[in-house]
Amino acid sequence: MKRKHYSDRLLPPLVSRAGVTALLVFIAVPVLYLVDLALSPNATVALGGTDVAHLTLHNFADMWSAAPIARGIVNSVIIAGISAALAVILGVAAAYPLARLSFRARKPLLYSLLGSQSIPGLALLLPLYIMLAGIQGILGVHLIGSFPAIIGVYMTFGLPLATVVCFVYLRGLPPDLEEAAMVDGCTRLGALRWVVAPLMAPAIVVSLVFAFLVGWNDVLFASALQNQTIAVTLEQFGLAQSEGFGAQPLYGDLMAAALVSAIPVVVLYLAFQRYLVHGLAAGALTGT
Repeated sequence: MKRKHYSDRLLPPLVSRAGVTALLVFIAVPVLYLVDLALSPNATVALGGTDVAHLTLHNFADMWSAAPIARGIVNSVIIAGISAALAVILGVAAAYPLARLSFRARKPLLYSLLGSQSIPGLALLLPLYIMLAGIQGILGVHLIGSFPAIIGVYMTFGLPLATVVCFVYLRGLPPDLEEAAMVDGCTRLGALRWVVAPLMAPAIVVSLVFAFLVGWNDVLFASALQNQTIAVTLEQFGLAQSEGFGAQPLYGDLMAAALVSAIPVVVLYLAFQRYLVHGLAAGALTGT
């Protein structure tokens, strides 16, 4: 049996294993502590402790009546899912001409997409709210507190990242593939739909997951635009416990709700793990 050579590794095997172990412990300890709190009685958690000997599932049953968790999860799935899908569709449509065509504004557009990611959301909140309120007053339509408004906001935030990820991945695909399809009678749009898009599955999944996280984790814009997402629900639930007077805080229920709210994202990562790793690696190795 051949012995493995480690000359191409950045660190010695022992150091690498120690680093990976430390990273796993760093990630696992808060998660396990959250699970412990979610399974401990409310009275014990309110006193700042846990009770491993008397773990209970009552918190997971009681949290649904303590706060509108179910409505928040459903709203977040709808809002984040639709906004992510729209961001990916438009991102692919924008990335294709940037990667395949040569025109004067190509580089400024790319730089503007990258630059838009550095603008803090807090700086955009007031102008965005004033704009939506003005449109609502002029057209007489209900925008503040509606799904279309918040979906449009999250789509706008996810679109630059989706465009850049798809652009970088497209640059690594040979243009001969769609050229051959067009020689066989396929239009450019048809070549994108039937030839390029299936090959871009890893980049599309990466864009979809990160665009979904934009809407799932946001509290700032959902609170300002009066949308009852799961992030806003958990925030309000937590504030109600910290500001409660005379009543026993339901911190165990809150931890259980936080744990349940993380399940959809974990499932999403596990379902597309293979595509995520491939898409991120290809994006890192492909130049612009």
